[in-house]
Amino acid sequence: MKGRFVTFEGIDGAGKSTHVAQSIEWLRMRGYDVLATREPGGTELAEALRELLLHRTMSLETELMLVFAARRDHLERRIAPALARGTWVVCDRFTDSTWAYQGAGRGADPERIAWLESWVQGGLQPARTYWFDVEPQLAARRRTGSREADRFEREGVAFFARVREGYRQRAAADPARIVRIDGSGSVEEVRVILEKDLATICST
Repeated sequence: MKGRFVTFEGIDGAGKSTHVAQSIEWLRMRGYDVLATREPGGTELAEALRELLLHRTMSLETELMLVFAARRDHLERRIAPALARGTWVVCDRFTDSTWAYQGAGRGADPERIAWLESWVQGGLQPARTYWFDVEPQLAARRRTGSREADRFEREGVAFFARVREGYRQRAAADPARIVRIDGSGSVEEVRVILEKDLATICST
């Protein structure tokens, strides 16, 4: 079986986490070897960098470089080896998050992000990305009281509106890869959409 790289994206509170787990279970039930992972994170070093990114105050430039440092270690140690042995990699966030959060949300230079992306990843991109799209106000209501907020989750609605627009632009630029999912739909409605699309990837 050929490995595939599948990512899940969306603003905090979009509801993607439930469907990441369901999609992994769906694939495993059909006999696929699946690596479940996340970004920032996925390795011991990248998880340590994740803690800094989520809880320490830093400049945008430092934030951007830490994101890509974590990604490089993740790629080298887990993602690339898994794909090479035919394993499916299902990742909660990848570089589209960087474009949306650090780029559209915080205003990082697009040329700098593009250069780092090329340097760190080479030509590697997900085979499919599921973008869970919701209104920032709905996402904010979902986040309230769920757990102690990290420094990204504490951002206001205006920030998440910019992040959402960043995702919209990414999806418009790469419609063959990025599938928009209405994150306001029921769990069952979203599950049916995801499983139907995953089945098409499995058949190719």
